[in-house]
Amino acid sequence: MTTAADAITTLQFYPKRSAVRRYIALWYFTTLLIVWNLLGHLFLGFEQSHIQPLVGLATAIGFQFLLEWIDARASNRKPRFAGSWADLVNFLPPAIIPGLALTMLLYPNERLMPVIFGVGLAICSKVIFRAPVGDGKTQHIFNPSNLGIVATLLLFPSVGVAPPYHFTENLTGMWHWALPGFVLATGIIVHGLFTGRLALVLTWLIAFIIQGQLRSWYFGTSWIVPLTPMTSAAFMVFTLYMIPDPATTPVQPLRQALFAIAIAAVYGVLLVEHMVYGLFIALAIVCALRGVGLYAWAAWRSIRAKQQESLMLPPGMAGTAKGVPAG
Repeated sequence: MTTAADAITTLQFYPKRSAVRRYIALWYFTTLLIVWNLLGHLFLGFEQSHIQPLVGLATAIGFQFLLEWIDARASNRKPRFAGSWADLVNFLPPAIIPGLALTMLLYPNERLMPVIFGVGLAICSKVIFRAPVGDGKTQHIFNPSNLGIVATLLLFPSVGVAPPYHFTENLTGMWHWALPGFVLATGIIVHGLFTGRLALVLTWLIAFIIQGQLRSWYFGTSWIVPLTPMTSAAFMVFTLYMIPDPATTPVQPLRQALFAIAIAAVYGVLLVEHMVYGLFIALAIVCALRGVGLYAWAAWRSIRAKQQESLMLPPGMAGTAKGVPAG
């Protein structure tokens, strides 16, 4: 019988496969999003209606429980939320994060259907879009929140991203620096100590600056213009809480760097082609390419394993191994 712990493939992508690191990172992201949404709707100036984050949370949690129950029945194991109160509580962050992130970053006016669609797709994508990661296991390849945002923006043309000013609209004085500084500092600490994705974050920032300066040089524009997106809270959220998702990014630092460089390169191309929402679309494209690469790598390993197995068999057994009667 498969255990609930065996179902958490994500542990493979945390340093030392540590469940403690995973829980700390998840609860940090969850707590930050809860606090940010509460402050945003009460004080900071969020433009969305108060009902939208509640609908996003209800949709995400509902789909998360339903899909886990179905998977547990199919795998003949106990659902991950059914062991104890601690299991139930720790089951919630992967649903709360996209449930709040989408409603914070999208602006569908007063409509709720785009919220339900985006959040529902974000949760379901973890089941639909998967790739092999070894040991007979698969893992979802898209950052759920990012994919939900991209699909909603593309399929609901009247929906846009939240206006940049609404994250800090009502802040004054030193708070304009204190709030982003706190989020930036704590995010770097979490990725440095618990997710192992600090190399990815730093490489992304450097690659973003380089692609911006290359575009500035080629088109003869001011060097500071391509850097202005980096001053927004939305860019900070994207940099610290979407790109370095441990479940959908490489583990090794070199591969993390290549992953980050690829996102910056694709973003630069999209911007040259005058495509909007380039950050979100670039991440989705690179995640899709990584998923294709994982399938190709698994197929190559399977072919190599069969070739080695065939070479190790006695001469009279080689034909049998290939399905052809020997002799």
